[in-house]
Amino acid sequence: MQMIDLSAIDLNLLVAFESLYAERSVTAAAQRIHVGQPAMSAALGRLRSLFADDLFVRVGREMRPTARAEAIAPQIASALSTVRATLAERQTFDPALATKIFTLATSDYFASLILPKLLPVLKDQAPQVDLRLITVEKESFVELLEEDIIDLALGTFADLPSHIARETLVTEKFVGLCRQGHPAIKTGGVSLENFVEFPHALFTLRRDAIGIIDQTLAKQGLQRRIALTIPYWFTLPAAIAASDLLTAIPSCLQQHFVEYYPVQCFEIPLQLPSWGIAMVWSKLQDRDAANLWLRHIVRDICRELDGTGLLAGHTG
Repeated sequence: MQMIDLSAIDLNLLVAFESLYAERSVTAAAQRIHVGQPAMSAALGRLRSLFADDLFVRVGREMRPTARAEAIAPQIASALSTVRATLAERQTFDPALATKIFTLATSDYFASLILPKLLPVLKDQAPQVDLRLITVEKESFVELLEEDIIDLALGTFADLPSHIARETLVTEKFVGLCRQGHPAIKTGGVSLENFVEFPHALFTLRRDAIGIIDQTLAKQGLQRRIALTIPYWFTLPAAIAASDLLTAIPSCLQQHFVEYYPVQCFEIPLQLPSWGIAMVWSKLQDRDAANLWLRHIVRDICRELDGTGLLAGHTG
């Protein structure tokens, strides 16, 4: 069978054929699909040329279909029905019946905040939905989103490409952390002099020893000693509790650390910028029903946590 180049064919002609076949009248067919009679007559001419057949012949006051028209009418009706069903279909996601696996890329500290809320939601609303968490690799997470390997990434992101969507979930800030009874703590907190005098621990995933605090100190001609770099948020408080190290942590962690470790928080004596923790996803999945459901759940959890004081710098 010879393949027909559909790009060279106006598929609206099939709609015109369907209307002519149903109405047996050029005038009535034109009214049916809301075009003028001259346009319908022109469409009939193009149909005749396309199929090399008259297709509809006037018999009395009626345009009767030829044998060729009768033969192709069921196939055209079926094709148009399929197209209409495809266009009308709305993707749905029923969490109660779904057996999907969601994969999130996020940090350990943010995962520790949302998992206690997210897991009960999955148990109640989506009992067959499984969860996979991976670390955020800043060099590759965009590619993972593009390839649909991960559904969402949660964290701090800059310079995202235009095809990656972002929604800020909460605004964060740094607070200082030290052991209880640390000698740097004086009446009124920690002075800038004491802040730079004592050694520091720095959380970093980049294998470097420079953070935003170091950049801010450098602008004032000051420098601190980084005695420890560490890529694990939840190892950090144990190290701080057993030493004279100072460190900076996201404010949403302070309540947990102070409750479970012999540490205390203090206000850092520097003007430091806040930053946003965002949820990002591929715009290829922007209207995907499952992805929409997951984003809605994560958004609601963050709003709930923010209201309890566990996010956005509240101390609870």
